[in-house]
Amino acid sequence: FGDIFGGGGRRGGQQRHDAPMRGGDLECTVEISLEESAFGCEKEVKFPRTEKCSSCNGKGAKNPQDVTTCTTCNGAGQVRYAQGFFSVQQPCPDCHGRGKTVKNPCNVCRGNGLVRENRKVKVTIPAGIDNGSTLRLTGEGEAGLNNGPNGDLFVHVAVKQHKVFTRKGKDLHCEVPINFITAALGGEVSVPTIDGKKVSLKVPEGTQTNQILRVREKGIKALRGITNGDLYCHIFVETPVKLTESQKNVLRQFADDSGGSDSHNPKSKSFFDTLKGLFTGE
Repeated sequence: FGDIFGGGGRRGGQQRHDAPMRGGDLECTVEISLEESAFGCEKEVKFPRTEKCSSCNGKGAKNPQDVTTCTTCNGAGQVRYAQGFFSVQQPCPDCHGRGKTVKNPCNVCRGNGLVRENRKVKVTIPAGIDNGSTLRLTGEGEAGLNNGPNGDLFVHVAVKQHKVFTRKGKDLHCEVPINFITAALGGEVSVPTIDGKKVSLKVPEGTQTNQILRVREKGIKALRGITNGDLYCHIFVETPVKLTESQKNVLRQFADDSGGSDSHNPKSKSFFDTLKGLFTGE
C-alpha cells in the first residue's frame, strides 16, 4: 500500500515543507504602434503580483521568535492518519500545511508573509519585434515561498493596426493611388515610409490597378537581422470624377482616335476572348 499512496513507511515530520519554493509566473500584454515595433521603444507595464511583506520581511511576524515550528506536524505541514491497513495523509489542521505557527501575526500580511501589490516595470521593446512575440522579464513574477526566488513575467506584444502600412515578416505593404494619366504615360509619385519620410516611386508606362511596385530596403529590419525588408506598393488607378465638359470632350476624342483598338486595353481583350471561348468552345 505504500507504493499506491506514495511514501509508505514515512512518518509525519520527516518531509519538511519549509524548503524554498519558486514563485509563480505572470503574464501581461503591452500594445505598441507599428513604428515602435520597427525602431524599438520603452514601455511601462502595470500588473498586480504577490510580494514579500515589507513590514515583517516575509516572516509573518515582526518578531522572528514568534514564528515556531508546528508541534503537531513537526514542520512537515502534513499529518498521516492510520485507518486499518490504509494510511491517509492530510494538511496539518493547526498550521494549515505551512509547517510553522505564528504566535503574534504581522498586522499587515496577517501572518502570511506575502501581500498583494500593484507593480510597475519598464520593458525594453527591441527594434524589429513582431506582433505576438513574447518578452521574458526574469524575477518579476510572484514572490517565492520560504525565501525562494520570484517567478518570471512574460510580456506579450500586440502591434496595433496601422492606417497606411501592413506588415508581413520584415516587408511592408501599402496602397498607392495614382491618376489614370500617370498610369498611362508613366511618371513618379511620392510615397510615405515607416520612418516618416517620403521616397519617389517610379511608375512605368501602362501601369494597371493591383500592380505591385517595390521600393528596396524601406521595410523593417528583422529582430535578429542585418538588412531591412522592402516596401511593396499596391497600385490603385483612380477614375477621374466631376469632369468638366471640355475634359469629357478630350476623352471622347481619345476614344474616337483609338477606333476601338484592343491594343490600348489588353486586359479587356483577354477578358472578352475568354468569354468568346466559353460560348464557342474554342
